[in-house]
Amino acid sequence: MKESFWHMMTHAISDYFHFDHQFFATIKPLLFKPGFLTSEYLAGRRANYLHPVKMYIFISIVYFLLFFKTGQDVVKVTDTGDTPAKTEKNIDSAKKVVAANQFIPNAAKKEIEKDLDKSKAANKAQTTGNQEVWAEKGPNKWFHPSTQDTSYAQYVANQEKLPEDKRDGFFQKRWNKKVYEYREHYGPMARESFIEEIKHNAPKMMVLLLPLFALILRVAFWKNRKYYVEHLIFSLHFHCFLFLFLTVFMLLQLIAPASWKPVMEWVMLFATLYIIWYAYRSLRVFYQRGWFRTITKMIGMSFMYFLAFTFCISLLFFVTTII
Repeated sequence: MKESFWHMMTHAISDYFHFDHQFFATIKPLLFKPGFLTSEYLAGRRANYLHPVKMYIFISIVYFLLFFKTGQDVVKVTDTGDTPAKTEKNIDSAKKVVAANQFIPNAAKKEIEKDLDKSKAANKAQTTGNQEVWAEKGPNKWFHPSTQDTSYAQYVANQEKLPEDKRDGFFQKRWNKKVYEYREHYGPMARESFIEEIKHNAPKMMVLLLPLFALILRVAFWKNRKYYVEHLIFSLHFHCFLFLFLTVFMLLQLIAPASWKPVMEWVMLFATLYIIWYAYRSLRVFYQRGWFRTITKMIGMSFMYFLAFTFCISLLFFVTTII
């Protein structure tokens, strides 16, 4: 059966307003009624609220877009692709062409060769200077290869000369390759560019962190006899709140004038305290434990969450390096 134009439009409009109604009906309890949405969802009262997975996807997209927008822009500083070694090779070729040309007087050849030698010396000095900057600049100390080679090609050649048991391992080789590539393409902005790549892979890290947090909840509240999926729904709702709350906070920081800095410090303190209270209250509402047991479990969960977050960050760093 073919669908008419008006049927298609009315169906699309009804879906839009249905989503609109669900969205606004979900935001208020998400921000101000900790644990309520999870309890409602698992009780079967779901029609008036957004599905937790759909809501997480929507809010996380908005959060990470704003998070990337407020980050430092990456500037690519080398557009020609001419490396110092290539430039030096071109100068030597030019000298050979000048020396072989019979129509250029010897006196002129000497002057041209002097100019080319000056260019070669200046190029070498610039290369040495850049190496010193990379070696001495404080923030970049960690972003450097494990060798003194000036290029990745030289590094590979020197590795081939070593016995197999003396060569760098897989991860070390990938790290050196990544550093040389970023230095060649981004110059002084290499470290910042690498950090930007890590930030853009952060949403993928959350795919692992969400179920890990649900696993921590299951271990912490195993006496509640809840299924793993129930803990996962709680994890989704809690991270939806966290991302939405941080999005509002980042928007405030963007629009606030510089003179509001003391006020924003108080706002940051309030935001931190509110997140702590929200986590405590949501655990009490959903798991129905007393205040003392909830606080003690929060302390243990915070430590486990920190370990899980550190593991995910390390894995993210590793994956960004080897890809």
